[in-house]
Amino acid sequence: MDSLNQFFLEYGYLGMAMASFLAGTFVPFSSEAVMATLIATTGMDPFLTLISGTIGNVLGSLFNYFIGRIANIETISHWMHIKERRLRRTRDYVEKRGSWISAFSFLPVFGTAISISLGILRANIWGVIFWTSLGKFLRYVPVMYSAMALR
Repeated sequence: MDSLNQFFLEYGYLGMAMASFLAGTFVPFSSEAVMATLIATTGMDPFLTLISGTIGNVLGSLFNYFIGRIANIETISHWMHIKERRLRRTRDYVEKRGSWISAFSFLPVFGTAISISLGILRANIWGVIFWTSLGKFLRYVPVMYSAMALR
């Protein structure tokens, strides 16, 4: 994993966006560690690092959203190793709340299911983008400030 982190660090803002994209999809990855390292150990602008991380993470969640739009629950469950029961429960939960629930798509495991469920439900894409962006941005703010304190 060390060489993978090094790869993202070498690419600066683009590396931050790529790491965040991976973390935003169903791939288990910690973009927070990459962000903290970039901010604490390089001369990169913390706010631009925050923005590139947010953009990458939102795009990762949108990737999940579009998987939900094009595939059925059984296929998603099989390929992503998420139990059908969990997907169905999350879909039902999300359906009652609407696109604002995507603000919580940063949560491990549950966040992936939220994004996929919004796609299955064909939730309004603009609402999903807005709420996902807000949630992802606010999630990274404490990481940014904590890393700035380590400089």
